[in-house]
Amino acid sequence: MNLQQRKWLFLVLLSLVWGSSYILIKKALLGFEPIPLGALRITFSAVLLLMIGFSSLKKIKKNQWKYIFYTAFLGTFFPVFLFSFAVQEIDSAIASMLNSFTPFNTFILGIVVFGFGFKKKQFIGILLGLIGTSILILKGADMNPNQNYWFSLFAILATFGYAMNVNIVKKHLADLDALAIITGNFLMMLPPAIVVLYFSGFFSTFTGDEMQMDSLLYVVILAIFGTGIAKVLYTKLVQISTPVFASSVTYLMPLVGIFWGFLDGEKLSILQLFAGFIIMFGVYLVNKAK
Repeated sequence: MNLQQRKWLFLVLLSLVWGSSYILIKKALLGFEPIPLGALRITFSAVLLLMIGFSSLKKIKKNQWKYIFYTAFLGTFFPVFLFSFAVQEIDSAIASMLNSFTPFNTFILGIVVFGFGFKKKQFIGILLGLIGTSILILKGADMNPNQNYWFSLFAILATFGYAMNVNIVKKHLADLDALAIITGNFLMMLPPAIVVLYFSGFFSTFTGDEMQMDSLLYVVILAIFGTGIAKVLYTKLVQISTPVFASSVTYLMPLVGIFWGFLDGEKLSILQLFAGFIIMFGVYLVNKAK
């Protein structure tokens, strides 16, 4: 498999995994509040990754640990909680759509903060993706007038963290093993996650009833696939492609998110499907502009 094929394989796999994450968050919120949900997700992911990748930590150089810290909290810790709050108030499909702001933020921050260059077709692709995403969001808001769309700001704020993360990895950690980066991230996040879990009242309110046990199962699936394994794949994708291409996974995720939302009874329109095709064409242009 050549490099181009690997890039697209990673992109498709991540789209399926992360696109399914929002319906899992929605289901997990039936038994847990956003804060313990986020802390549990990070804790389970950290335990898994430390079991698998602890030996890879020795590959991290002393001067790289500060970037491991930045990517840990900007790219995972805070976004996990922010999206939990967002999905509590808006449809899971809408939350997956809002994540499509990530490539735009990656593009802007890459130029302004990190000094990366860009191509005209990439800019056009980003704009098409944003147009498609805007249609999805506006139509979703029109079809769901009872939802509190102020909570969408949590999701948008999280995309700035994702954008900073992908640019930091590309600029400062491109030569470091992806498993080492992610394992280092979760090593740093585990202590604060446990502290947050304790003070969230989880241990005093967990009763182990059927709803909470079902929610716990969704959290475990989220931790293993949506956070642990997916983070390793994403970091590898950043290293073998460009920040903008890697972040364009968030253009395909809404299609998966809409599918799961439709199965769960969330509304879907023909206009939203059309917007999905606009998004996919934007991804094509972003990739074509090498």
